[in-house]
Amino acid sequence: MKAIRVARYGGPEELRLAEIPLPRPAAGEALVRVHAVGVNFADIYFRNGAARMPVPFPFTPGIEGAGVIEAVGDGVGELNVGDRVAYATRSVGSYAEYHVVGAAQLVPLPKEVSFEEAAAIILQGLTAHYLLHEFYQVGRGSTVLVHAAAGGMGLLLVQWLKHMGARAIGTVSTVEKAEVAREAGADHVILYTKQDFAEEAKKVTGGAGVDYVIDGVGKTTFTKNFDALKTRGWATVFGMASGPADPVVPNSLMTKSLTISGGALFNYTSARPEMLGRAQAVFQGLREGWLKLRIDRTFPLSQADEAHRLLEGRQTVGKLLLKTGN
Repeated sequence: MKAIRVARYGGPEELRLAEIPLPRPAAGEALVRVHAVGVNFADIYFRNGAARMPVPFPFTPGIEGAGVIEAVGDGVGELNVGDRVAYATRSVGSYAEYHVVGAAQLVPLPKEVSFEEAAAIILQGLTAHYLLHEFYQVGRGSTVLVHAAAGGMGLLLVQWLKHMGARAIGTVSTVEKAEVAREAGADHVILYTKQDFAEEAKKVTGGAGVDYVIDGVGKTTFTKNFDALKTRGWATVFGMASGPADPVVPNSLMTKSLTISGGALFNYTSARPEMLGRAQAVFQGLREGWLKLRIDRTFPLSQADEAHRLLEGRQTVGKLLLKTGN
């Protein structure tokens, strides 16, 4: 089968198309014939060595995909050959024509959801759900600041916040991205490359600050979040697009009684019923029409390097996909 391989840490040029043996599923696993692959910042971290859980070389990157079950190992009873599925998994390997995935991590696809839609939303949709339901209790009238509001993750968060009756403030890097965030429903958009986002957040809240900050950017934003938060506000960091956030002195949180949390998707989908419940909420949002996808571009598997260059260079609006040709 064709697969992207990484033989050493480095830039996008280390993503190289190769022919490798077709894998076989072991007990509790399924072989998925991959149709579409979601491209994520986590893939960049695995490629450049920043991932918290590095894998041995050579490896095939990718933790998100959608396709059809081709074969199952022993003990797999819930899923069958021919089932349409999507997945977001800890184990890399989705930048390939076939991927062996733990059956417990596979989500059955509703017939109305395409492979492309599934690969564009499964990881970020599940992430948006836990970020909005597991930490600060977002409700009608809450004010929430979302960083990188025009990215695939940010657009889902903004739409979900509006569905929940919250006020969404988004930060973006360009005027073009600001318009995209507004189209998604953002009440206020801050151009952080030209404005102090903390000061702007306080202006639009009458000086009080926001209730909750959701931060997937990390280093260039996280410490400043504390200025944007109201007294007894909450910030959650779930990514590091600009690098790991700087250390924080715990006692510095006392002045405004702030709360910080860190989120990683796989801690909130480790139980299958929990994962399926979150997925059901995501698919319901798509079905009802209040949750809409924005797919920026789709590349063939052979152009995975170009997809990484665009994502790493913050040149995308919405989600990037790879197609395998299956």
